[in-house]
Amino acid sequence: MFRTALRNVLAHKARLLMTVLAVMLGVAFVSGTLVFTDTLDQAFTKQSAKSYDDVAVAVSSHADPDDPKQEPGISRATLDRIAGVDGVATATGRVEGFAGVPDEAGKLIGVGWSNKGANFAPGKDGKDPRYDFVEGGGPVSGGRIALDRETAAEGGYEVGDTVRVATNGPVEEYRLQGVFTTDDGGVSAGGSLVLFDTQTAQRLFLKPGYFADVTVTAAPGADDAKLLGAIEPLLPEHAEAQTGKVLAEQQAKEIEAGLSAFNQIFLGAAGIALFVGVFLIANTFTMLVAQRTKEVALMRAVGASRKQITRSVLAEAAIVGLVASAAGYLLGIGLAAGLRSGMASFDLKVPDGPLVLGVTPVLSALGVGLVVTMLAAWLPGRRAAKIPPVAAMNSLHAAPTQKSLVVRNSIGGGLALIGGGLIVYGALEGGETGRFLIAGGAFLALIGVIMLIPLLSRPLIAAVRPLMVGVFGISGKLAGQNAVRNPRRTGATASALAIGLTLVTGLSVLGVTVGQSIDRMTTDQIKADYMVRMAGGGFLDQSALTALEKAPGVTAVSPQQAAYLEIGGEFTSASAVTPGDVEQVLNVERTAGSLDSLGRGQIAVAEKTAKSRGWKVGSTLPVTYNDEKKGTLTVGAVYRDSEFLSPVLIDRKVVAPHETKPYIPSIFITMDGGGSAANEKALVDALGNNPAITVMDHQDIRDEFGGMINMMLNIMYGLLAMALIIAVLGVVNTLAMSVFERQQEIGMLRAIGLDRRRVKRMVRLEAVVISLYGAVVGIALGSFLGWAIGETVKNSLPGYALVLPWDRIGIFLLLAGLVGVLAAMWPARSAAKLNMLNAIKAE
Repeated sequence: MFRTALRNVLAHKARLLMTVLAVMLGVAFVSGTLVFTDTLDQAFTKQSAKSYDDVAVAVSSHADPDDPKQEPGISRATLDRIAGVDGVATATGRVEGFAGVPDEAGKLIGVGWSNKGANFAPGKDGKDPRYDFVEGGGPVSGGRIALDRETAAEGGYEVGDTVRVATNGPVEEYRLQGVFTTDDGGVSAGGSLVLFDTQTAQRLFLKPGYFADVTVTAAPGADDAKLLGAIEPLLPEHAEAQTGKVLAEQQAKEIEAGLSAFNQIFLGAAGIALFVGVFLIANTFTMLVAQRTKEVALMRAVGASRKQITRSVLAEAAIVGLVASAAGYLLGIGLAAGLRSGMASFDLKVPDGPLVLGVTPVLSALGVGLVVTMLAAWLPGRRAAKIPPVAAMNSLHAAPTQKSLVVRNSIGGGLALIGGGLIVYGALEGGETGRFLIAGGAFLALIGVIMLIPLLSRPLIAAVRPLMVGVFGISGKLAGQNAVRNPRRTGATASALAIGLTLVTGLSVLGVTVGQSIDRMTTDQIKADYMVRMAGGGFLDQSALTALEKAPGVTAVSPQQAAYLEIGGEFTSASAVTPGDVEQVLNVERTAGSLDSLGRGQIAVAEKTAKSRGWKVGSTLPVTYNDEKKGTLTVGAVYRDSEFLSPVLIDRKVVAPHETKPYIPSIFITMDGGGSAANEKALVDALGNNPAITVMDHQDIRDEFGGMINMMLNIMYGLLAMALIIAVLGVVNTLAMSVFERQQEIGMLRAIGLDRRRVKRMVRLEAVVISLYGAVVGIALGSFLGWAIGETVKNSLPGYALVLPWDRIGIFLLLAGLVGVLAAMWPARSAAKLNMLNAIKAE
């Protein structure tokens, strides 16, 4: 039976090609993802381990720089005590923070979140082991810096040049002293690194005389564990020590955890692609079995048992799965290499190193390919085994019995109803529980609809058949009849497209709805002409606020300064704002009291917070400030909740005496004349043309809050494209095998006068009808799911309203029609080229 299966595979190479491609693409996604993440994991882990090669003990401070009761870091005295421990070769203090430099166009080099500044800490030999200088040397006095080689090259800087450096304070100018290479992970990830002398770094990032970290190297023969035990008693309460080996292992685990989310997204997309592929494979083997009815019957007549027939079909599937898995694994390696190269286009760098070809991707590729293929072929194999020898010898095709269709439709209808009910209940329930119910309901509903697709095909396609006949004549009539002749085949083909478009449409409905809600939220709640923010989500300095207040043309300025107050024994997030100006830059919708009370030292409270904590206008509340000084605050106003406002608003002058350094994530500005190029330039100039500070107008603000939604949609579209490609292969495969199955019929049509042009048109129209049918089902189900998921998040988005993206839905339908046309090109040509006489006599 195995030899028979092998001969069947070799005899139907062309027909099985699409199945091989479908499995290959899904396997490539799985193996490529695993190879890529293994490569990243090993590259970053090796780099991390390398950076701790010479570190015996690493000391880290977790001090709160705003807490006056404790030191802001590790003092010089503590560093000296650590250096004096027996067995310590060197003890080096480190301090770092945000620092960035502009390129020739004045834009920040790097990706913001990984733009760092640190201190150059030379040893007795004048070198810092963390950095290898390729030009010049490290900065050892104020007014000088060093840059990593990539940043220097991108900015066009050479030793001796003057470089503008942006930190959380005003921009300062330094002389470039040297250029270096480093194993720092931030630089490897596409960031930049600026080295200062220790005193300057402490002034910029912490406090003179203090360090954030200490790295200890051991003298020859010293034991790391013993050094750790001797150092720990010397440390303040806010510091902890670990061996370099343990720290490297922890960092490796953090890297692995960080990559797991990335891994899950790609594997999820691969799972969807394989799920779609199951329908293609099942359809292929079902049609192959139907076309080999007489062959199977003959095998049964000469003694083959049902189990042998089933094993023969599964053996064919195993051969196809093995070939597809091997090809998919090789393609996956290429995909992994392409992904690593493609990261550079997102300004993300990966440490150098070979692709990691471990055992797991190989086993996963073979396991996934074999399991998916054999699982999809199992049901056709069982059907083949049930073919009775005599009945099959008298019939060209093994049509499904009416009983089996009734059972299928009954089960499908039940699953669809249960799934739909769970989706609606989840939408009404809301929250995490609602989304969990919707996920389960979506799975059941999708399976149910897929089972019902053959039943639905007849009435839906019949509805458009008159249009096809009226426009395309006999070709349209024949195409409509062919599309519903075998409902199972049509359903299996349309199901692949339906699954893909269910996901794509659901994402589109949800994404567009949420995006427009966020867009309305920004336009409705932000009155300001500009919003100023720090690159990488950092905090603006007080000097930036002062500079903006003095800028020409400014009519109102208010920061959203982060303030944390303990009110009534419970920590409460608050925004320190400028009274009077805050109403001009943000839409603060008062519901009780007066916002003028902010200027009198009172607070304004959000409606939900006031209700939950029993506050009202006039309530006097005990408060503990950040420096632990106590006082009382009076509620002067209540306002409607807003995404841009904290639960409590307070005058920044009230919290100023209790904050050593204000934390300002954003500043809103209204200007005379509104937004204009001149006004934007005035703000940029007032900030000292700081490349690390972004001045955003209304459109930039909308893009800032809605851009992430669009980016995620585009990423998901790209990932789901694989599933749609497999769906296209399914249409091609079905049509090609359908043409082969209908050779006699096509020969007769040609013999009675249907020319080649109309035969091609007939096959193309059949493909378009099936593709559009699958698209309509997918779009309807996807829109339903998009609405349901949206209902679970609408309470957190003021002004949420469902939006059906008709333009995108129209594009999806057009693309589905185009898929049908393209998929039919090869089968249509094959049908048109059939020899009439050979086709008529074919059995």
